[in-house]
Amino acid sequence: MTIIDTLGQQAKTASRDLAELSTSTKNQVLYQVAKDLLENTDYILSENAYDVSNAQSNGVSEIMIDRLLLTSERLKTMAKGLCQVADLADPIGQVVRGYTNRDGLKIVQKRVPLGVVAMIFESRPNVSIDAFSLAFKTGNAIILRGGRDAIYSNKALVNVVQKSLVHQGITPNAVQLIEDTSYSLAKELMQAVDYIDVLIPRGGQKLIQTVKETSKVPVIETGVGNVHIYVDEYADLEMATRIVINAKTQRPSVCNACESLVVHRSVAKAFLPRLEESIQNIHVVEFRADKEASRYLTNAVLASDEDYATEFLDYILSVKVVDDLEAAIDWVNHYSSHHSEAIVTTNINHAERFQEAIDAAAVYVNASTRFTDGYVFGLGAEIGISTQKMHARGPMGLEALTSTKFYINGSGQIRE
Repeated sequence: MTIIDTLGQQAKTASRDLAELSTSTKNQVLYQVAKDLLENTDYILSENAYDVSNAQSNGVSEIMIDRLLLTSERLKTMAKGLCQVADLADPIGQVVRGYTNRDGLKIVQKRVPLGVVAMIFESRPNVSIDAFSLAFKTGNAIILRGGRDAIYSNKALVNVVQKSLVHQGITPNAVQLIEDTSYSLAKELMQAVDYIDVLIPRGGQKLIQTVKETSKVPVIETGVGNVHIYVDEYADLEMATRIVINAKTQRPSVCNACESLVVHRSVAKAFLPRLEESIQNIHVVEFRADKEASRYLTNAVLASDEDYATEFLDYILSVKVVDDLEAAIDWVNHYSSHHSEAIVTTNINHAERFQEAIDAAAVYVNASTRFTDGYVFGLGAEIGISTQKMHARGPMGLEALTSTKFYINGSGQIRE
């Protein structure tokens, strides 16, 4: 029996126990885990320090180290997220619809847990807590496989959660961590169809593509963020400047950060120099621009097709000048990763056209794309941001981790 067999069997058994927990019990458990998380701040941060030190020794960039870093404030935010999930309505048992059919059968469709969720993710250890909270609230067991860069942090976080569960009389197998970060075990997890009901990858394009190509378990794809902002001919340029600066520089290492700027030709001359001057006061940004945009920028190199398709996760921004709204829509849809896209405009018709025509999970008008986040959207936390068009799209909260079951009650009917 392999490690995956053992973890899978334990998760399967745990999922049956979790499915029977009451909402009040689940909420009490989440509140206590939040308290225990904060009480173990020193332990968690000391373990996180090993990961950060290793990353620094391996020459990892400061931007990517920021994804890895835990602080007291970030732990407080994680604890707050646990409490917020506890405060949300429990979807389990919710009636989706109920009716009586022509045969007199009373049919009710209710939300139920998926069962066992597996997650393969990179870098950000806070994902461990977010994933646990959402899975637990929806009665699912979860198996986590983080990257080797965050192994000490993930082990510490899961250890705290499991001890808290045991103290509260809940099976610690509600959340399990694969501590061996070798690819062979990850591959085995991707093919563990006897145990895993759904697999969620969360990380870079290479990871997601590998999981899609290798997994035999159903996958919910959480896509990369090649995020665009289109500055329309009717844009308020002061507003556009603030929005682009925030979306690019506030935290460039995350999937909802702006990677590509599209500008209407009529405002390019006025807008691009203004943006360049203002953004450099926050942080130096390298512009990779087409010939038209390069005329108005002092710190620009000519962009390649690859640049326009790249999620930089860095202080780099591709720039394209277009002739009209339809050209902007075509450009964005061609290069979009279907995550988050935005338009800045005062023209309501252009705003509505952009939102309807753009194929993405989140489409903004006059706001930074940095808001695409389960916590910000009021979902308590997120297990990922789905760019698929299945039952889950955009930030995935509680409902995304449920399925439905039909309950049918009769009075002796048979089908003729």
